[in-house]
Amino acid sequence: MSKSLTTSDIHRRNILNNKYALIEIEKEIAFPGIKFESALKYTKRQISDFYDIDLRTIERYIEQYEQEFLDNGYEVLTGDRLKRFKDAYYKYLNDKENSKPTNKDVTDIDVGDMAKVPKLGVFDFRTFLNIGMLLTESDRAKQLRALILDIVIDTLNEKIGGATKYVNQREDEFLPSAIREYNYRQAFTDALDDCIVDNKWKYAQFTDTVYNSIFHENAKEYKQILKLKANDSVRGTMYSEVLDLIAAYENGFSDYLTKKFKSVGRKLTIPEAINLFDKFESTNQSLLQPLLEKARTLMASRDMAFRDALHEKLKSYVTHLNAQEFDKFLGERSMALEERLKENMEVFKRLKNR
Repeated sequence: MSKSLTTSDIHRRNILNNKYALIEIEKEIAFPGIKFESALKYTKRQISDFYDIDLRTIERYIEQYEQEFLDNGYEVLTGDRLKRFKDAYYKYLNDKENSKPTNKDVTDIDVGDMAKVPKLGVFDFRTFLNIGMLLTESDRAKQLRALILDIVIDTLNEKIGGATKYVNQREDEFLPSAIREYNYRQAFTDALDDCIVDNKWKYAQFTDTVYNSIFHENAKEYKQILKLKANDSVRGTMYSEVLDLIAAYENGFSDYLTKKFKSVGRKLTIPEAINLFDKFESTNQSLLQPLLEKARTLMASRDMAFRDALHEKLKSYVTHLNAQEFDKFLGERSMALEERLKENMEVFKRLKNR
């Protein structure tokens, strides 16, 4: 999927919230800045020099994307913080160039030299990248965007061993959810066996009915979007929240179906069972709606960020991931399925046997 950073706020935020990729990008670019409050800061002049554009272009982008820059670390310094930044700025110049303070970093909007301005806008590394993702006038920004996307892909592959198909299994909640769903799935298929007339397609048909209700795709569509092979397990690629919701559907409909079977005293036909599912779905709509919205949003957004996959029928649910989401799947608590099995084997055995 083509990722246009200049036009997609979601793609920009997904990169800027991925601290693991940012660490590698900062190493690669090694753009020197002014050390201030334990972080590197950059003035507008430094930004314009790096991207080889004039200061007025920087000012125009700040005006147009002010809130986005503020959200990602751009700030306007005043008072005591501005005074301390000026001291750090002068030290930076003296250390780097052994020269006196100049007014190079003051735009036409500022009055006087650096020593006299009452406020000053400064960038951190995230907003330095942020403006580079947006600049269409700079060839260097275009080169930087290509480098950023390459590093993001390399970082993701390094963290998860290239198996983006199973990135969902790195979350610590995956296995408990998978085991719970397995147990409810068994009860679901038992209810289909006991309460619906014999039909070799009924298991796949009602599984697709559940999938369509939750994320508007059947199993075949889901596999195509994630580029899964014919023998790949669909549920083995699902996030814990989606598995939990599937389990709730399976458990709820099993109960609905069993009660209907007992009340009519015979097995239901396929059309009768489908009508019953429609009733189950509509009756529980208000209860399930918040969980459906959460599952759809997480599924669509995570697959966009981690798998570069767009669920077309869920595209209205796509949003950027926050830093905690990247930690969940790429951080220290995340791990491959084999490692998690070894670490929690006894817990999983108890869950499975409940």
